[in-house]
Amino acid sequence: MNKFSNYLKKKKRVLKALIEELMKDYSFASVLATDVSGKNYAIDKNSTYVLPSSINECGFVVRVFKDGLYSEYSFNEIDDKTISDVVSNIKALTSKEIKNEKLNPACMEEEEISKKFKRNMQGDAFTDEEIVAKLKDVRDYGLSLSDKIINARASVEVVEISKMYISNKKDLEQYYTWVNPRVFALVKDDKGIKYAYDGFGTNNLSEGLADLMPKMKEAVELAIELLDATAPKPGVYTIITDPSITGLFAHEAFGHGLEMDQFVKERAVAMDYMNKRVAKPLLNMHDGAKATFSVASYFFDDEGALASDTQVIKKGILNAGICDSISASILRIKPTGNGRRQSYKRKSYTRMTNTFFEKGKDNLDDMIKSVKYGYYIAQTNNGMEDPKNWGIQCTALYGREIVDGKFTGKIVSPVVMSGYVIDFLESISMISKENFNVIGSGSCGKGYKEWVRVSDGGACLKAEVKIG
Repeated sequence: MNKFSNYLKKKKRVLKALIEELMKDYSFASVLATDVSGKNYAIDKNSTYVLPSSINECGFVVRVFKDGLYSEYSFNEIDDKTISDVVSNIKALTSKEIKNEKLNPACMEEEEISKKFKRNMQGDAFTDEEIVAKLKDVRDYGLSLSDKIINARASVEVVEISKMYISNKKDLEQYYTWVNPRVFALVKDDKGIKYAYDGFGTNNLSEGLADLMPKMKEAVELAIELLDATAPKPGVYTIITDPSITGLFAHEAFGHGLEMDQFVKERAVAMDYMNKRVAKPLLNMHDGAKATFSVASYFFDDEGALASDTQVIKKGILNAGICDSISASILRIKPTGNGRRQSYKRKSYTRMTNTFFEKGKDNLDDMIKSVKYGYYIAQTNNGMEDPKNWGIQCTALYGREIVDGKFTGKIVSPVVMSGYVIDFLESISMISKENFNVIGSGSCGKGYKEWVRVSDGGACLKAEVKIG
């Protein structure tokens, strides 16, 4: 822990030799080397397990450019004896006649940089046995809280990431860690079965494990409360969002639609709104690995572009999109550091990182008091967006009813919200100055695949949305 991959260090010399050899035949050549290792720990009423993280990987991917075409080749082993084999395989791949004159990408222009980045795990270190023991305490505490509990689960994923990017201009290394603690509670009474959950991200394992105990208590209490929940009546409502739902809207409403590989494919209506007003002036939105500190806070992306902070919306104006390096070369713009791969075996796409709305100037109590009839919506479930037509659908675990500015005690679940992106953004009338949070506990797919870790959030919003 807290050390850059020794395996990648040993491969650096041979990877540089590979790039030198490839530059004899190609206008551009780079290699991304990855070594990701981690473990998932979980315990519930019936089982305990310690398993490798689903994102563990170790390998390399080469990218070359020649005659207006980028090509990639991935492999998981290389040494002095096999360099020639790798070069031969790349040449065989690039010898195929493939042309796309419509796209016409430019050869990447990189600045010379050599740098090592590191972000260590904070707090105390623990053995596997110590982590399992702490999770058991959280599980047992959850099971003890009510006779309605039928199961409780506590889990944590601990991951350390080493990546190296080498081209004829760049020599980059990065090492960073992340922890995702989670809790889940399942309850039952004569009305039925309900559940509640919570998760968060940190790079402090000891604090993360300590925070699971209060999170479990909150999850159990919420699950029991949800036994009395009813379905909301369909309609258009005034809502106040908690930070997780604010983040869900940021991610779905104006995240995927600003991924500029969709601009290249002409699959995003957002390209027609650049530099135009899309919301009230109070709204500001960001995306970037450098924009805040969370699960998607890396130092350079999977194409060697340094992390950045992109202000997507500035005072209600659609200010910028996010892009990977190849899309940037086609659009003739600067990459934003959003080129990400599910693994070294997969293609790089434009992907979100840390996506959030800035905090506002309103007091949350005043926001709630201003609601004639509506809901305080909380706890992200999932969402989806159609970038071509700007329709969104977001689901939340529950909502608390507000009548004449006061909570009635009634709770509804689940809450399904849908609408048109611009309508939702234009309806945002207040943003709280407190409760700002960017939550790094989830993953995002590109369509139905290509999963990467992302965070999203913000403060509380007041908006109008269709429910049901």
